[in-house]
Amino acid sequence: MTQIFDEQGSALPVTLVEAGPCSVTQVKNKEKDGYDAVQIGFEKMKEKRVGKSQRTKPFRFLCEFKGGSELSVNDQVTVENFASGDTVKVRGVSKGKGFAGVMKRWNFSGAGSSTHGTKHTDRKPGSIGSVFPQRVFKGTKMAGRMGADKVTVKNLKVVEVDPEKNLIALKGALPGKKGGFLTIEKA
Repeated sequence: MTQIFDEQGSALPVTLVEAGPCSVTQVKNKEKDGYDAVQIGFEKMKEKRVGKSQRTKPFRFLCEFKGGSELSVNDQVTVENFASGDTVKVRGVSKGKGFAGVMKRWNFSGAGSSTHGTKHTDRKPGSIGSVFPQRVFKGTKMAGRMGADKVTVKNLKVVEVDPEKNLIALKGALPGKKGGFLTIEKA
């Protein structure tokens, strides 16, 4: 993340994203595949690193988007498809936090009071079952692995587009770690 100053001199928090150039690897249509979609590949792998199993798909990332029937195989999709002021939605995988307790994962307040004979229950979840039906219900919030979920951030504004460097400046924060893979679609 960084900041860009607008005409009034106020700072806008933006995230710079390297977007493209992406190559169209496959075009699907209703007659042959049952639906309309376009498969796009990003970040071509180096020839010496491509193994036998990956010689058919020499891209590091492949992603499929609905529609796009006007594109054909080997077309290039670049940042020039976006303009300043466009509204986009961005999908990515959030940062993984590892195993987390109920206070961090679900914002629990802790079980009971900290006085009156209570001991070692400051960060515990409390009761997880009941007398009847004598089991724990599915979906009960408990401690477990947190993060690494697919997250969509909607209604982000495109602040600036730099076609020479293949960069898009999006207003606000995006899901995932630095260097992570994102998909950007017009809203």
